[in-house]
Amino acid sequence: MSIGTVMCGAAALLLFAAALREIVVVRRLRQRGTRTQGLVVDNVRDSDGPMWVPVIAFTDQRGYRVESPRVRGSGMGLATGREVGVVYLPHDPQTARVLMWRHTVGPVVFTFFGGIVFLGAGVWIALAG
Repeated sequence: MSIGTVMCGAAALLLFAAALREIVVVRRLRQRGTRTQGLVVDNVRDSDGPMWVPVIAFTDQRGYRVESPRVRGSGMGLATGREVGVVYLPHDPQTARVLMWRHTVGPVVFTFFGGIVFLGAGVWIALAG
């Protein structure tokens, strides 16, 4: 077994684990989440690269203002000043997600797809070598 096979397999497992974690979070948000309206107050540059991350401000059920820059990835930007639906777990407002498919389900799909790509690459390396 080559190092490439092991590395691709490990990357696939990590991506599958990340996708599974996101599935659990999204499911909890759908079942027990508190829905509210938020406002895009800023777009900040992601520390990992050239992408912009929208900062969403909303008021939680205790009346505290929360700013949550949780959304990352290309195509995730939102115009400053736009009102958006937000869902968060009542005990943890930092879990907030924008109520749009591309912000809740999209990351799960793309992370899972990335895991499939790495798993396929690992199998291809194993069969080719």
